Amino acid sequence: MSAPTHFPDRPQFSGFMKPCCLEGEVSHLEVHGEIPADIDGTFYRVMPDPQLPPFIQDDPWFNGDGSISAFRIKDGKASFKQRYVRTEKFSREREAKRALLGKYRNKYTDAVEFKVRSTANTNIVHFNGKLLALKEDAPPYALDPDTLETLGLHTFEGQLPSLTFTAHPKFDPKTGEMICFGYEAKGDGTPDVCYYRVAPDGKFLEVVWLVAPVVGMIHDFAVTENFVLFPIMPQVCDLERLKQGGEHWEWSPETPFYVGVLPRKGAKPEDVKWFQYRNSFPGHVSNAFEDALGNLVLDISLSDKNVFFWWPDAQGNAPEPSSIVSQLKRFVIDPNSSDLSLSDPEVLQEDNSEFYRIDDRFSTQSYRHCFYDMMNPALGTDFPAITHQLGGGYPLYNSLGHLDLQTRKVEVYFPGPTHMVQEPVFIPRRGSSGEGDGYLLALVNNYATMSSELHLLDTKDFTQAKAVVLLPVRLRQGLHGNWVDSDDVKS
Repeated sequence: MSAPTHFPDRPQFSGFMKPCCLEGEVSHLEVHGEIPADIDGTFYRVMPDPQLPPFIQDDPWFNGDGSISAFRIKDGKASFKQRYVRTEKFSREREAKRALLGKYRNKYTDAVEFKVRSTANTNIVHFNGKLLALKEDAPPYALDPDTLETLGLHTFEGQLPSLTFTAHPKFDPKTGEMICFGYEAKGDGTPDVCYYRVAPDGKFLEVVWLVAPVVGMIHDFAVTENFVLFPIMPQVCDLERLKQGGEHWEWSPETPFYVGVLPRKGAKPEDVKWFQYRNSFPGHVSNAFEDALGNLVLDISLSDKNVFFWWPDAQGNAPEPSSIVSQLKRFVIDPNSSDLSLSDPEVLQEDNSEFYRIDDRFSTQSYRHCFYDMMNPALGTDFPAITHQLGGGYPLYNSLGHLDLQTRKVEVYFPGPTHMVQEPVFIPRRGSSGEGDGYLLALVNNYATMSSELHLLDTKDFTQAKAVVLLPVRLRQGLHGNWVDSDDVKS
């Protein structure tokens, strides 16, 4: 079979989603407005961006090569670097000059056998002096925080007990430890979940092996002071389906939404409790904490429809994408309860929203401020003007929201009628310990110019941009990223 010479004629490869296939740097970016002088650090984010056309015609956005952006901000100025993670997949395909990886998370469809199939395309975090590029089906890849050079597969000097590592590790702001897990931890189609805690110096503190009630996707999870919570999506894996060349994931309308609850420290495998709620789709976690009664409070995105519509149920049923709504909801869970049925959650915010971020200094604790992407067509998006440029296969959000969980007041930033927003990050104001006092930074898609922009907001004046940084390139939709303050970078 000859290698394809162009990307498939599919929405996820067209318009703003046409692969960028670029690496490089820009030392001075154009700034409109003013970047406050107290901001000193780097915004790292990752996007799936295939370097070569796939041989799977309807390959999803999630399967592209991990490409890292680093936006360095200091003294009111901004610079930019872009570089691919040199995964085994990337390096071998570059040498072969053709795609070798098959379907998303299905090794039985590959053109060659890989030791590690990771695309390293889902999240990028800073830990113990290194950047870790994450994809939840494999160990991390370590990168140099300054050059973005790939240092290699990172197994924590051989301590990593599982074959997989979450794309959403959590960091305890009090202890500095990284709390992690891997699902399908013993390989594709296995129900095993491996939970572990890592000290700030990289030493593993604890490992607990669990068995989940279903082989489902556990994309995000939550941590409180004394517990960890594992939300399982009803997207399920079947090994025989994989061997027959099928999809890794299939929506299961009969499967409930499970939440595993495990003591954070000193747990045994039999200590886990699998609570359940009616069939629904859990997305990203905002935060979790323990209330005065010892209940676990879990704030999480929830939809009554299959958000990953490109992986339908066994009969091929999937929701129409524009009909999908996710809302921030709050579950209250008694970890000592023998009743494993969850009560209906409270709706914290009624708008269609996702990609929640908080002031990370308040992670695992009671908190007040939540920032997120939201979609409200009434704000004035000019859909007729931009529809032909949108591309497809990714969620659309036209504004940034700020929810005050104490007053339930919502503030909205609308970047413009031809713009969509990507995931934001929160930057604390230097010298301030007040929760939510700082800045919000997000990459924004401008479909009129077909280029990308950074929009910087002051949380004290949320509805207008403090600065807009123009990029001379288009960066397709990314997944996750994080702000790393210069004070937190080890030499």
